[in-house]
Amino acid sequence: MSNDIKDVNEALARGHDILRTADDTWGRLKQPSWRDHAFLASELQRKDHPPIRYIIPGVVPEGLSMLAGRPKLGKSWLALELAAAVAGGTPCLGEIVPEQGDVLYCALEDNERRLKNRMTKLLGPNLPWPHCLTLTTKWERLDKGGVRDIKDWIESSQSPRLVILDTLASVRQVTNKEGYAADYQALTAIHRLANDRGIAILVLHHQRKGEAEDPIDTISGTLGIAGCVDTPIILSRKTAGASLYVRGRDVEETEHAVQFDKALCRWRIVGDADELHRSDTRRKILATLKEAAGSLGPSVIADRAGLSEPVVRNRLSAMVQAGEVTKVGRGEYIHPDCETSLRP
Repeated sequence: MSNDIKDVNEALARGHDILRTADDTWGRLKQPSWRDHAFLASELQRKDHPPIRYIIPGVVPEGLSMLAGRPKLGKSWLALELAAAVAGGTPCLGEIVPEQGDVLYCALEDNERRLKNRMTKLLGPNLPWPHCLTLTTKWERLDKGGVRDIKDWIESSQSPRLVILDTLASVRQVTNKEGYAADYQALTAIHRLANDRGIAILVLHHQRKGEAEDPIDTISGTLGIAGCVDTPIILSRKTAGASLYVRGRDVEETEHAVQFDKALCRWRIVGDADELHRSDTRRKILATLKEAAGSLGPSVIADRAGLSEPVVRNRLSAMVQAGEVTKVGRGEYIHPDCETSLRP
């Protein structure tokens, strides 16, 4: 409405829509309210929501995920394998078939030559590489336009499915602030973006030194990082072998035993980690006892078998109950084949 109009009668005389003008003005003046985002439980009950989509079934769902592991363990090889599999609609991690779509892979610790070498080892030099896979070795930090550019890529892609940021240190805000709040804030924008757009964003990060009872506690930084992530994924290597631990808000907790094929530069799931590691521990204990041809205590078994003493003690109890080893005296165990030779 023009500023030279003195009253409502003059506005009507000039043909202005007073009600529309009032609505527009009210819309500009209305302050945000908590009511804009709240809803009744009964309303929620009546709503239908689509099930969680897995981009990589059982491993990477939609939302914000983080792949953490020690340096040089093979995180980038795994990330590149997942990217190529989603873009090309080909199996990954052995026989897992992903949801196909467009992928943005930010290899921020590589240059083009190194990235091409990796791709050649992974996919070969002759077959066509996926057209739906966008690669880059440079990206703006998240607070300096990085989030905006991810949005632009999503909107320009026909079927956006997966964004990989390798690594978090390369894109997070540079700040002197430390602690839970700063770590949480570093990921808030891409967490919201991934969930609002229904795609998966996978961020690569490092593990801290030292072991922890909970694998999530091995992620470098405060719990603010793990707290903001929907699905933490931990790639680790222990005495019993490598494992891929997955836990999230919408995913069932699981730990896969994995192996890296150096010739193909690919990771493969070989089974349930607990089950395979138990079998490996059992085999080592039996071999150690049989070689000793006599009784041994848990500490000696652990030392000779290259296992931790708590693991050996825990496994020995189960093996005694199963009749796989025999307990003789206090804290001494023998192989069943050696039992008869010890009898007078």
